[in-house]
Amino acid sequence: MDDALVRNHPELCSCHFCFPGHPQLLLPLCASVSLLGGLTFGYELAVVSGALLPLQLDFGLSCLEQELLVGSLLLGALLASLVGGIFIDQYGRKQAILGSNLVLLAGSLSLGLAGSLAWLVLGRLVAGFAISLSSMACCIYVSELVGPRQRGVLVSLYEAGITLGILLSYALNYALAGAPGGWRHMFGWAAAPALLQSLSLFCLPAGTTKAAANKDLIPLQGGEATKLGLGRPRYSLLDLFRARDNMRGRTVVGLGLVIFQQLTGQPNVLCYASTIFHSVGFRGGSSAVLASVGLGAVKVVATLAAMGLVDRAGRRALLLAGCALMALSVSGIGLVSFAAPMDSGPSCLAMPNATRLSGLPGDPSLPRGITPLPLPTTSENQGKPVLSTSKKIKLHPRAGNPTAPPLRMALSTASPAPHPAPERALLHWTALVCMMVFVSAFSFGFGPVTWLVLSEIYPMEIRGRAFAFCNSFNWACNLLVSLSFLDLIGTIGLSWTFLLYGLTAVLSLGFIYSFVPETKGLSLAEIDQQFQRRRSCFPGVVCVLLQQSFI
Repeated sequence: MDDALVRNHPELCSCHFCFPGHPQLLLPLCASVSLLGGLTFGYELAVVSGALLPLQLDFGLSCLEQELLVGSLLLGALLASLVGGIFIDQYGRKQAILGSNLVLLAGSLSLGLAGSLAWLVLGRLVAGFAISLSSMACCIYVSELVGPRQRGVLVSLYEAGITLGILLSYALNYALAGAPGGWRHMFGWAAAPALLQSLSLFCLPAGTTKAAANKDLIPLQGGEATKLGLGRPRYSLLDLFRARDNMRGRTVVGLGLVIFQQLTGQPNVLCYASTIFHSVGFRGGSSAVLASVGLGAVKVVATLAAMGLVDRAGRRALLLAGCALMALSVSGIGLVSFAAPMDSGPSCLAMPNATRLSGLPGDPSLPRGITPLPLPTTSENQGKPVLSTSKKIKLHPRAGNPTAPPLRMALSTASPAPHPAPERALLHWTALVCMMVFVSAFSFGFGPVTWLVLSEIYPMEIRGRAFAFCNSFNWACNLLVSLSFLDLIGTIGLSWTFLLYGLTAVLSLGFIYSFVPETKGLSLAEIDQQFQRRRSCFPGVVCVLLQQSFI
């Protein structure tokens, strides 16, 4: 146990539920808050994938009503990203998390006891607001509470929790698929990790106190002493675009990370995962199952590796290595598809963006840049066919219209592909390896580190609003990339689309090298001072353009 946490936060030992003689419980409590928050987030995103068909059977939902039910979570989360930062800064991080858990409990009750579509939509809307608010507050809270040596690990633990939550939702979907009223239990279980997280929060302080935070500060350049509390400057949202305290430079870093995170195509690359698994010999529903379980396991391992390296190798190193591997791997998939088109995959099954299930590839309801896992195919998962274009487009199926034939049936009725030649089979296995590398690279680079950096670079007084501001851009870019995927493939082809994503990853590599500072081992106060000293490090052209745009 590192005693720095206790020394910097002496109020921890006087907490009502913590025993004075057991300070070693403090870091596990912080870890549980981060892990359980991510678990709740991931579970709520993906649980609708197994609940939609039973809901359609019980309520006779039309396609439009299913779209409304699925999209209501996105609407709630978007609202939270727009206004949640105000709550986080005004009422505190801990209160925001506890409040979001109460809201989630209300949403889960509404969903579990729903007797009409209106109550279902209301429950999903409320749940979306809750998980989006909690995701922002949780990362900020943990980053402020722990010391520099633990901050990277504990904030990255949230990312691991998201992946585990998605896998857990898939497992419960399978287990409850045939149970009477099973969808009620699916939605209701989302409250369990939120309640456990609330219990952990009761044993932790409200946040960094003024006195404890001041111990972490060092004098600024020129002898100016900046202190938390009454002496700290106040910021408005417009200050994010001004030169004051280099807030504009911080915004360049924050927005650049979330935008490049999405423009590398990570919401869409996994849409093709099922086809790649199918092309190397996994037929029928096994290709989608392996795309879910196999890639899920890869994501978990890569995220755990990031947790172990983020405070050793540093944030910049993981981002640079991840972007480089993403550029090589996604370009590799594009080149392989030039040489060996994977025509043996499933037929084009997709849905309009508004009807995509939460937690599935390309879903715009994934703020945090998470690459979700493809849904495993069962008899409960349905696909909605889309009219073919002049170009053959192979996508991972999106669950949706229950009146369409099941994916397993669609695959079994597709014309059997001839056994590939050895050289073509080798190319297909190469594409599979590239897919695994891409998933791993995102999971130890952009995935966890982007949100860790965002929780570190802004001053305490505006951290919640700044985080929410960048988060809203993340959602917008995710939506843009997801909506443009089919049109982009239809215009330039699948191979050139992947190569375009590879080029974007190269550009992001240059951005990170030029703009993103290393924050490893630094206190939040030292990071703040580092940015103030870096104001002249950003190219003058960028500063002038931003100034003309926002001031």
